[in-house]
Amino acid sequence: MNNPIPVMEKRDFLKWFLDQYQLKRRECAWLLNFLISDDVLMERVHFVEKAEYCPKALLISANDVESVPFAFHKNQHVTMDAEKSFHDIRLNRNEDIYIQLNFKGKHSSPQYLAILEENPYLPINKEEASLQSLFAEMVLDHSIKMYELNVLEREIDQALLDGDERTFHKLAKKYQQLKAHP
Repeated sequence: MNNPIPVMEKRDFLKWFLDQYQLKRRECAWLLNFLISDDVLMERVHFVEKAEYCPKALLISANDVESVPFAFHKNQHVTMDAEKSFHDIRLNRNEDIYIQLNFKGKHSSPQYLAILEENPYLPINKEEASLQSLFAEMVLDHSIKMYELNVLEREIDQALLDGDERTFHKLAKKYQQLKAHP
């Protein structure tokens, strides 16, 4: 994954976050400090919303919110054991880590919004996908109709040049029907 957020910004954010918020579990602060200390791992860190959809995710909560204190998701397996997550992260340094931080006022925090990335693993909204499919079909239908009208126009012009009145009327009628059909 191309990482648009520089390591320094992510590190500065985590330092700010740890300074501003008390976490529900002290192991979480230890884990975040471990990440801060390793540039290679910080390259792989992505701050997202709804991290539970990601292949490897940490969900960490501050004291000021009603959320699970800590969860580590990896390929549909979930553990609340911070030590297991630490060992997995340490042993699999080449895997991206998606972190969801839960704290009060995060959506109005400029520090948080500056490092927040779009979650590439969010499931597709079926209604939105249907709507996009419908729009794509409408554009395709319009393009086909325009192509058919252009072909008919050329055939009508050719019929006029050839003086073929019967073909002209037949094509003109077909043109009018296609033009009238929405």
